[in-house]
Amino acid sequence: MTTYTDKGPKPTAGEFLAFDHLKLWVGNAKQASGYYITRFGFQPLGYQGLETGSRKIASHAVKQNKIVFVFESSYDPDDKLMSSHLSRHGDGVRDIAFSVVDIDSIVRVAKKRGARVVRDVWEEQDDNGVVRMATLQTFGDTLHTLVDRTNYRGKFLPGYVDSPDDPISRLLPDPKLNFIDHCVGNQPENQMEPVAKWYEDNLQFHRFWSVDDTQLHTEYSALRSIVMTNYEETVKIPINEPAPGKKRSQIQEFVEYYGGSGIQHIALNTDDIIRAVENLRARGMEFLQVPDSYYDLLRSRLKSSGTNILEDISVLQKLKILIDYDENGYLLQIFTKNVQDRPTLFIEIIQRRNHNGFGAGNFQALFEAIEIEQEKRGNL
Repeated sequence: MTTYTDKGPKPTAGEFLAFDHLKLWVGNAKQASGYYITRFGFQPLGYQGLETGSRKIASHAVKQNKIVFVFESSYDPDDKLMSSHLSRHGDGVRDIAFSVVDIDSIVRVAKKRGARVVRDVWEEQDDNGVVRMATLQTFGDTLHTLVDRTNYRGKFLPGYVDSPDDPISRLLPDPKLNFIDHCVGNQPENQMEPVAKWYEDNLQFHRFWSVDDTQLHTEYSALRSIVMTNYEETVKIPINEPAPGKKRSQIQEFVEYYGGSGIQHIALNTDDIIRAVENLRARGMEFLQVPDSYYDLLRSRLKSSGTNILEDISVLQKLKILIDYDENGYLLQIFTKNVQDRPTLFIEIIQRRNHNGFGAGNFQALFEAIEIEQEKRGNL
């Protein structure tokens, strides 16, 4: 793996703060939001629909600490844009929204450098103030909406009414997921570099970390990855592509079932992954399984490296949590099974202990676990 230390020049104006929210286009927004409330421990945040004057789109926003997901469905049977998107891609992430400061400067640079502006800067307001937004086209059919909340103090966005609390979710154990750590975009072969360059040119992002297929491969499949991030390194977008292998990689499987480029998984950060996974399992979440031999090898490697893991390895083994480490620290991670019928989107739970990588040391165990699921689907 390669870590990049050169951020390039700091943008003279405009700043990316964090992931603001993720918008998912789904077949049934009410039911999809209910799934994330029940299974992942989100709480209802806001609603837009017929009752609020939204005649075209039903929108359900849910929240857990700093994580906000928005699920949208169309009321209109003649809505060709959303219906064709869902037919091609299935349920998935349509828009990765960023919280920003000085939206005008960011959009001005993006325009100058050739970015496609889907919707130029506009304003929405209510009694809590004014939000300024703009939307850019990134890879595939995925969008980035920039959200400037400098003069807004509301819970989410103008036009949303508060959603009632969900008493069932409150009765289940809280996984305490804190914020979006990163979002991974999968690309067809030979598209990783052009997409990475798009972020460099249009959003003034820089390369943070990368690996290639000489480092990340199993007997059957391989991938390449470049992690793009803003100057402050507060939002990270890994860009993956498949590399040639004996059989179909999980990246290629995603591209084929999603119908092109898109978001393959969302990583949610926690400060206690053991509690998070135990509570998510109690809520009915299913995770990828890795063999016990992974932990036998891990114990040997940790001992020889002198790395000290604070958590009980036997507990991590029981829960099938993966560990990656370097000379500075380590991370703990685990991946859910797909959260819809298509083998596309899934969720990662991650805890970092002074480790800024993305689990390169776990690639073989992770890919072998995914390959077991691919073989069950007849897609390996």
